[in-house]
Amino acid sequence: MSVSMPVVRARWRDIGWIADLVTDSLNPTALGAWLVPDERRRPSVLAAVARIWTEHALLFGDAFLLQDGSAATVWFHRYRPIPPPARYADRLADACGEHQERFKVFDRVLSARRPTEAHNHLALLAAPGQAPARRSAALLAGAQRWMDTLGLPTYAEAFTESDRDLLRRYGYADRDTFPVPGGTTTHPMWRLSPFWGGRPGGNARWPTCRPPALTRNGRVNSWALR
Repeated sequence: MSVSMPVVRARWRDIGWIADLVTDSLNPTALGAWLVPDERRRPSVLAAVARIWTEHALLFGDAFLLQDGSAATVWFHRYRPIPPPARYADRLADACGEHQERFKVFDRVLSARRPTEAHNHLALLAAPGQAPARRSAALLAGAQRWMDTLGLPTYAEAFTESDRDLLRRYGYADRDTFPVPGGTTTHPMWRLSPFWGGRPGGNARWPTCRPPALTRNGRVNSWALR
C-alpha cells in the first residue's frame, strides 16, 4: 500500500474542515449513534464537539491533514495533565443539549484508562469516503514521523478492527481491551518512539493508568501561533 501522499500540519483555519472530516467518519458508526441517538441532529452535534477538541489540540498538541484535505488526525501532547477546553461545560451543553451526559460518560471512561506517564495521544483519525484504508495509512505515516521526533511514546484508542490493524502495522502494541457505552470495544495501543530507547512497538512497558487530575498548572502551548 502506498503511503507517499503529502501530509501537512493543520492551522487554525483548518479546524472547521477537520471537524467535518471527523463527523463524516463517526456519524455512521455505532459509537456515533450512541453518542447522539437523534439521527437528524447527529451531524451537527458531532461537528460541534469535534471542533471543541480540535481547537484544544491546536493549543495542547497538533493536527495533521493530507495535503488534499481528505483525511485528518488530531493529537495531544500529554507531557503532563492538561486542562479541559475553555468553558467546556457551557460549550458542551450548547453543542449537545440533552445528549451532553453521553459525551461526559464517554470521556470519563476513556480518561480512566489513559496512561499518566508522558506520551503523545493520537486522539482522532478521520478518513471518510472512498479508499479510507489507503488515506489513513498515508496520514498516519506522515504524522507519526513527526511525533516520533518528539521522543515520547504514543498512545491510541482504536474502536474498529481496521483501525487496530492499521496501528499494528505502524508498531503499536495491543493492550487489554475495555468496553465503552453503546456496545463498542476499545483497543488501547502503545508505541515507543525510535528515540525512546527501543524499537517502535517492541517490548514497550505499559504504564500505570488512573484517572488524570486535570489542572491548569504547567500549561504547554505547542501550537505557538502557527
